[in-house]
Amino acid sequence: MNDAFAVNDVATVRRGVLRLARRLRVERGEGGLSATKVSLLGHLYRRGPLSPKTLAELDRVRVQSLTRVLADLQRDDLVSRTRDPADGRQSLIALTPAGAALLEQHMRESDAWLAQAMDHLLSPAERQLLHLAGELLTRLAEG
Repeated sequence: MNDAFAVNDVATVRRGVLRLARRLRVERGEGGLSATKVSLLGHLYRRGPLSPKTLAELDRVRVQSLTRVLADLQRDDLVSRTRDPADGRQSLIALTPAGAALLEQHMRESDAWLAQAMDHLLSPAERQLLHLAGELLTRLAEG
């Protein structure tokens, strides 16, 4: 990134991602899942049972940062905790049916708002570009 144009492009992408994430949180409304809870439930939804350590690594936080959040999710019956059969000293966190249902509802609501906004504000070509951008952003986030 040697020229000012590239720096401006990067800033535009960063601002856009942050503003959209903020807007999705607002559209989720009061009483919805926090971004951290959505992220943890999403990891479990996509990958199956994981250790707290692995969840922390995926979210790029310390295990201690997740202790309370995982306890809240377990208290609300959104996740379960069992002993790891491979290492009884460790535990595995798994998504419960209630957790999967709540996450799926959250995703449907977010997708519905986003689809409506895209239909009203973007042309078909812009929607296609945004789809490609979403794939690229996912690759960046996972890289």
